[in-house]
Amino acid sequence: MPVLTRLIPSPLVVDIRPGALDSLGGVLADERISQSGRLAVAVSGGSGAGLRERLSPSLPGATWYEVGGGTLDDAVRLAGAMKAGHYDAVVGLGGGKIIDCAKFAAARVGLPLVAVPTNLAHDGLCSPVATLDNDAGRGSYGVPNPIAVVIDLDIIRDAPVRYVRAGIGDAVSNVSAVADWELAGQVKGERIDGLAAAMARQAGESVLRHPGGIGDNDFLQVLAEALVLSGIAMSVSGDSRPSSGACHEINHAFDLLFPTRAAAHGEQCGLGAAFAMYLRGAHEESVYMAEVLRRHGLPVLPQEIGFTTEEFIRAVEFAPETRPGRYTILEHLDLKTEQIKDVYADYVKAIGS
Repeated sequence: MPVLTRLIPSPLVVDIRPGALDSLGGVLADERISQSGRLAVAVSGGSGAGLRERLSPSLPGATWYEVGGGTLDDAVRLAGAMKAGHYDAVVGLGGGKIIDCAKFAAARVGLPLVAVPTNLAHDGLCSPVATLDNDAGRGSYGVPNPIAVVIDLDIIRDAPVRYVRAGIGDAVSNVSAVADWELAGQVKGERIDGLAAAMARQAGESVLRHPGGIGDNDFLQVLAEALVLSGIAMSVSGDSRPSSGACHEINHAFDLLFPTRAAAHGEQCGLGAAFAMYLRGAHEESVYMAEVLRRHGLPVLPQEIGFTTEEFIRAVEFAPETRPGRYTILEHLDLKTEQIKDVYADYVKAIGS
């Protein structure tokens, strides 16, 4: 009988544990990612310097490239610099901007990418998308998944705590995003990839229901795994649908309306998810999500990230324009300004100040 199945694009290696960085050279060699040892390593100019000094002895054939920021121009320059190197693979070592630049550059020169994040700010560390600033603001570019992901929890713990909190918000927002996807399936007949939805939902729920905190290895392990699974879920579905719904539309609205004041991606997505859950009538779930976000030090009210109620109302009303064609609870309800005000007032009462 024929075997009817599908291949899932996913990393060959996922190594998440304390001290994982010390085994990076061995992972690259053992998995035959780089048999010759010729690697292009993209790092930041800040924390990357210390990591370069630490890793250089175990990567003697590597060429190190300092990446200035997270723009499309930075990524194009990196790709141009790597073209003549005859490398086996690219290693992106740093935060989300560095990894996104490395993703784009690796795809441009046709090399596999090894992602080595130094924080857990969002689920882009293992996604098939590179988000880069450009002349028009910010763009998302399709790229292959990383061939390997190495996350050292000791390094993650040393990162600013706000980055970990942002990752929590991004992971938890999956619960709302999948609910939006299911709504689109019911109302619009949109095809739902059950595997991608299951992966994304379970990733979000694992973080939402975990009793631990940012200082616990067990919790950081679960968070890192959730962000990796979110990225793979997007690869399975072929787009960002499993992890991006009304929560991300509200996030994009903040970014576009208030570009110089926007908070971290995950902070805005967590707030957007809690409010979107309330909009869809899942009031108990919304209150619970807000409680968990608060426990981890994340915002659940716009004032907690420097926005007024009026600015939040404006962002919610504008949010559907950020993703034309995407159907979420925002498009479904099509609320006007006064209606959003009324629901928001109820939301504030429900979650408490």
